[in-house]
Amino acid sequence: MANCTTTSCTACGTGSSTGLRRLGFKLDRWDYIVGLAGNPNTGKSTVFNQLTGLRQHTGNWPGKTIARAEGGFSYDGKRFKLVDLPGTYSLLSTSQDEEVARDFILFGRPHVTIIVVDSTCLERNLNLVLQVLQTTDRALVCLNLMDEAKAHGIEIDSRGLARDLGVPVVPTVARRGQGMDRLLREVADIASEKTVCRPRRLKFDLPGLDEAIEKLSALLNRAFPKVPHAPWISLRLLEGDKRIIKAVSNGELSELASEYKDSLAVSTA
Repeated sequence: MANCTTTSCTACGTGSSTGLRRLGFKLDRWDYIVGLAGNPNTGKSTVFNQLTGLRQHTGNWPGKTIARAEGGFSYDGKRFKLVDLPGTYSLLSTSQDEEVARDFILFGRPHVTIIVVDSTCLERNLNLVLQVLQTTDRALVCLNLMDEAKAHGIEIDSRGLARDLGVPVVPTVARRGQGMDRLLREVADIASEKTVCRPRRLKFDLPGLDEAIEKLSALLNRAFPKVPHAPWISLRLLEGDKRIIKAVSNGELSELASEYKDSLAVSTA
């Protein structure tokens, strides 16, 4: 039974999520930060609401007009801050939404990233999944809308998909609270390092690319020693990502990590 203040778990939407307790702001101390990513229309907001209820804080990302929502919950005695990232199809930064999601995962370095996907069009959603797995070892896939997939005669081997991706895959029907227990458990296990993910990384079969990435990474590490994910940033430079090129050329890259960390450090009521 969830640790609710109401007499019915259905009333607060926690379903049967054992040990889940929604936390309100000001949530100025937490054990783990969790990012919530996904394509638009995957039920990501429903997952967010299931975990945080109505006890949320909204605002804008630093220097952006993009909306930002945060909530808190505790599970098994640990406090989690959940950050809802803009819905996006890619991390390749062709829009402000994609830029915010990418920069948070890269430089905010959440303890866990939940990637919510639509089970009825899994192939399209896997584009974002694979991009996120290029940037973090701490992720899991929330295979949402499983009821709609079943209604369309779609069957998904979630265990096989987990083996192929190298991260946990959790089937859910978020609007009914189904699968939330396991989702919470997997998040807690990854955050506490009980589960060690080995995500599948894309291999680029292009002559000289690995050597170029290695050389650029070494230069980046010397110029920006505190910046994570130098190989991924190097790849974006080679692909001509204007945002990353500008951040490197004007030195902004060294400020991005602290900017995102600082933005997470204070929660306002």
